[in-house]
Amino acid sequence: MNAIQESYSEDAYHVAVAIINRVDFLLSWNFRHIVRKKTKDIIKMIITINNLRQVEIITPAELI
Repeated sequence: MNAIQESYSEDAYHVAVAIINRVDFLLSWNFRHIVRKKTKDIIKMIITINNLRQVEIITPAELI
């Protein structure tokens, strides 16, 4: 189960750093690999299974 394709490892790294550093929000304009429902759902499931702190993935526009 891959939330982000292997060929976009930098995007996966971006998400991993946010989770490991326990940030509240991950802001991204990357609709292709990060800010899409399927990706967010898989990431949320992986975080829950591994008992990690949830990170909210949103676009900067959603902050307004």
